[in-house]
Amino acid sequence: MKRSEINQLMKEAVEFFELFNFKLPPWGYYSPAQSKLLGPDADEIRKNMLGWDITDFGLGDFYHTGLLLFTIRNGNYNDPDNKKTYAEKIMIVREEQITPMHFHNLKMEDIINRGGGNLCIQLYLSDENDELSDKPGKVSVDGVIREFNPGDIVTLTPGESITLEQRLYHKFWGEKGKGTVLVGEVSQVNDDNADNVFYDKCGRFPAIEEDEPPLYLLCSEYE
Repeated sequence: MKRSEINQLMKEAVEFFELFNFKLPPWGYYSPAQSKLLGPDADEIRKNMLGWDITDFGLGDFYHTGLLLFTIRNGNYNDPDNKKTYAEKIMIVREEQITPMHFHNLKMEDIINRGGGNLCIQLYLSDENDELSDKPGKVSVDGVIREFNPGDIVTLTPGESITLEQRLYHKFWGEKGKGTVLVGEVSQVNDDNADNVFYDKCGRFPAIEEDEPPLYLLCSEYE
């Protein structure tokens, strides 16, 4: 991805958040120079990869396969001093913009439609070989158990949420014609370096072409 594209997406994201009166932490708006002035008292931001996260999953087509996230809080499995067992993200999902099929070995998460359009989530159980299972499963949608067949799509309207347990394959996108979706995530500790199992080969973080200075640092760019 080009840095200019990432910068523009950040600007558009801030405007979209404002539509819902959703505010980022103050350091979410820090320039790279300001971020570098943060001392050891802000190690939690760097160690736990809080902040901006924009990815095309290494496929080079963000608007077709991509996601914009901001990690607000997170723990750290690798930090012996960590006491935080949970994480929270806010995401922006565009119409027909796909987050590829994947599951997590450690993280259970609630995905919440916070407003805007509808969020479509396709579900499969995983088998012992990390393949898509042909067995039906059950999932909780706002505390109500719902049965699903392999490949079924659950559509979340604003205010609805779904609980995704460990090793449950899921792929999601914004429903066509319904608008961009503001998506929340509340979960156990998030580890994007080790706890994502993608069904098809792809990357988690983008390669960046530096065609202009960064507006804000991505969470994968902290020193």
